[in-house]
Amino acid sequence: MPEGVEIRAPVDARMREILSDDAVAFLARLHREHETTRRDLMAKRAERQERILAGELPDFLEGTRSVRDDPDWRVAPAPADLNDRRVEITGPTDRKMMINALNSGAKVFMADFEDANSPTWGNMVAGQVNLAAAVDRSIEFTGPDGREYRLGEETATLVLRPRGWHLDERHILVDGDPISASLFDFGLYLFHNVERLLARGTGPYFYLPKLESHLEARLWNDVFVHAQDMLGIPRGTIRATVLVETILAAFEMEEILYELRDHSAALNAGRWDYIFSVIKKFRHREDFVLPDRAQVTMSVPFMRAYTELLVRTCHRRQAHAIGGMAAFIPSRKDPDVNDTAIAKVAEDKQRESADGFDGTWVAHPDLVPTAREPFDGVLGERANQLERVRDDVEVSAAQLLDVHVPGGTITEEGLRSNVNVGIQYLSAWLRGNGAAAIFNLMEDTATAEISRSQVWQWISHTAALEDGRHIDRDLVTKILDEEMERISEAVGAEAFEHARPDEARALFEQVALAEEFEEFLTIPGYDHLD
Repeated sequence: MPEGVEIRAPVDARMREILSDDAVAFLARLHREHETTRRDLMAKRAERQERILAGELPDFLEGTRSVRDDPDWRVAPAPADLNDRRVEITGPTDRKMMINALNSGAKVFMADFEDANSPTWGNMVAGQVNLAAAVDRSIEFTGPDGREYRLGEETATLVLRPRGWHLDERHILVDGDPISASLFDFGLYLFHNVERLLARGTGPYFYLPKLESHLEARLWNDVFVHAQDMLGIPRGTIRATVLVETILAAFEMEEILYELRDHSAALNAGRWDYIFSVIKKFRHREDFVLPDRAQVTMSVPFMRAYTELLVRTCHRRQAHAIGGMAAFIPSRKDPDVNDTAIAKVAEDKQRESADGFDGTWVAHPDLVPTAREPFDGVLGERANQLERVRDDVEVSAAQLLDVHVPGGTITEEGLRSNVNVGIQYLSAWLRGNGAAAIFNLMEDTATAEISRSQVWQWISHTAALEDGRHIDRDLVTKILDEEMERISEAVGAEAFEHARPDEARALFEQVALAEEFEEFLTIPGYDHLD
C-alpha cells in the first residue's frame, strides 16, 4: 500500500484489481487535499442545525443574491448522452440488477452506492468490479436457474451515485483517519473507468446526494477539478446531477448550480429524502408534524412549491430538471394492485411532464413504458423542454416551509406501516440488501428514514391518532411486538430467525425511540455491518 494508507478488510484477488496501489494512491491524494474542508462543512451542518433548533428558519441567502439576480450565467451544455433523460431507472450495483436496468429501455441508469445500497465492504468493492465490467460491456450473470443475463445492443447511459459527504469508509485509513465514503466511491470509479468511458463516447457522470449548501457543492467542484488535473483530462469532463433532497438545499438551488456550473448537468427532485429532511430539521416544532407518509404526496402545497421552483431554477440556467421516484414494484400475483398503482404512476408522470420536468425516475424496468409515455407525449421528437423557463413560478420561503397537508391525519395504519417497513427494511439492510421490495414498493434508506423519523416525531410531540389516542413509547412498543409477530407469520418462523430480527428491532428502537434524534440511521447501522 502507498505510505500512510491502511486497508482494514480482507482483499481477495478480484478486489486487488480495484484496490491497486495506483488507485489507492489516487484516493489518498484526494483525501489529503479535501478532508479538512469536508470536516469543516460537516461541523457547519451541525452548527446550523443547532441554530434551527434554537428557532432560526432558513431563507434565501442574502450573501449570494448577486448569483440569483444575474440573468446571464448558464451551466455547461449537456453531453449528447445526457441531453435526453426522459426516463431514468435506479438501483444497486449487483450484477443482475445492473444488467436489467441497463437493458430496461430507460435513457439513464443510476447505479447506486447510497440509498439503495447496504455499505458492506463486499458490496462496495464488488460494486466497483461490476461497474468496470459494465463500462467495458463484459458484465454477465447466470442465475441459479441457469438463466443468463447479458447487455443488449442499446443500453442506458451509466451514472454513479456515491455516498454522501457525511459518511466515512472505515475500512480504508489515510494517515490514521477513515477516508470519506464519497471520495472512495467517486475516486475508484473515475480512476478505473474514465479512459474507457471517453473512448466509448460517454463520460464520468455522477449523482450527488444529501447536499445541504452551495459550499458543499463547491467542495465537489474542487474535487472534480483536482481529480481531472491529476488524471490529465480536461476540466468539465465530469458531469454531475445534484439531488435536491434536503430542505436547506431547496433555498440554494441556483447557488448549487453556479458552484458546479462547468460540471453541472441537472437537478433532481429527491422526494423521499426531502420529506425526511423536513422532519429532521424541524423535529422540535409541533407545526412541522406531518401526517401519514402516504398522505404527503407531490401535490400537497409545500412539495408542489419545491418541485415548481426546481423546474424554474434549472431551466433558467439551462440545466435539466429530473422528477421524483416511482417506487412501485409490480405484483406477479395481483393484477388489481398493479392496475391501481400503475394508474397512480401515470398520473404522477403526467403532472411532472406538464410542469416542465425533462425526465423522471422509476425503480423497476416494468415501469419504464408507463413513465415514458407522458414524456413522449409532451416532448415528441425533442430531447427535453429546457425552453420552458416557467417565469410564471414565484416561490417564497414561506411556501417552502408551509408543511400543512390539507386533510392530513395520523392513523394507526400509518403508524403500523412505519414500524413494519422500518423493521423489514433494516433486516434486509443488515443482511447486505439496500433495496427491499416491501408491500409492492421498493423501499430504500430514504423511505426507511421517513418511517423511523415520523415515529420519533410523533412520539416527541405526543401526536394524536385520528381516533384520539396519543402516540407514546408504550403504544409504539406494543405495535412493535405485534408487527414483529406479523412479519414472522408472513415469512415463516425459520426464515424470520435468519433475518437478524433482534438486531433490526434494536436498531429501529435506537433511531426511532431514543430521546436524542439520530441524524442518519446509516451511521449507527454501519457498526452492525461487515
